[in-house]
Amino acid sequence: MVLGNSDSWIRRINPTLTLRCGSLRASLSQKCIAPARFSPKDELFGLTNQLRRAAVSIPSNIAEGCGRQTPRDTINFLFIARGSLYELETQIYVALDLRYLTTETADTLFLLVTSCKKLLHGFINHYRQQLA
Repeated sequence: MVLGNSDSWIRRINPTLTLRCGSLRASLSQKCIAPARFSPKDELFGLTNQLRRAAVSIPSNIAEGCGRQTPRDTINFLFIARGSLYELETQIYVALDLRYLTTETADTLFLLVTSCKKLLHGFINHYRQQLA
């Protein structure tokens, strides 16, 4: 299965996530990976690699959580995704400080991170209600 820009994979995992998560995943991954291409060559396996891995880790953990049997397991993976999101946010600040990203690009990424945080918080609350 080729993921590309298609969000069909997320529909198969959990229809509830389709609406916003797929588009945020695409935007966040693309916007984090694209500037990383222009980072200094000696940085290729440092911050650049961490940015890419964190951006990919977020939707991967959401997907894995949705494939779990219980709300408690799902919540655990949503927490891991949220941790990766905070990691990504920190890496964006570092990349901005090192001038690997422009202020405009960083601001766009911060808006996406904020949207993802809100979305994840909503999903975590949804699954917490199932535990109550």
